[in-house]
Amino acid sequence: MSRNSSDQRNGQIEFQLAVFQTPLGWFGLLGNDRHLVRIRIGCADRQAAIDAFEEDTDGATVELTSWHPDLEYRLRRFANGEKIEFADIEVVWPRPLTEFRQRVIEQTRKIKWGQTMSYGVLAERSGTPRAARAVGSTMATNRFPILVPCHRVVSASDLGGFTAPTGVSLKRQLLAMEAGD
Repeated sequence: MSRNSSDQRNGQIEFQLAVFQTPLGWFGLLGNDRHLVRIRIGCADRQAAIDAFEEDTDGATVELTSWHPDLEYRLRRFANGEKIEFADIEVVWPRPLTEFRQRVIEQTRKIKWGQTMSYGVLAERSGTPRAARAVGSTMATNRFPILVPCHRVVSASDLGGFTAPTGVSLKRQLLAMEAGD
């Protein structure tokens, strides 16, 4: 990944990347212009946060900058335990989602701070009862953790999985933070 404006393809920066430290680890926001492309959370250090976007940028020119200061500020406040909602932030996937996945994402975004929902209930609310595994697959490919609060989706018997670098331990930390523990 090219990381500065002096090494640009066709003289243009293709992505902007903001990385910042929080009590929940390093976060990264990847975008172009004001369009959010992906969020990474829970990285061990600054370089790990930068490297986490390698597959998303595929050799494109990336400028390290605080390109979306409002979202960064809100995510920092969230990571510090403030009850912050993100329903007003638009999320757009690079390829169209199936109707089922769109419904799952929409329902997931309705799960409020401090609440959880099982994969099965989320499948039911998304109009496809008995599709809990497909809900799990949708959560595993979530490009916008926190904005699409997949950490609030749990299995019927335990927490389920979490794709952040520290896995389920970060999910546990997020849920405890929201519960006020």
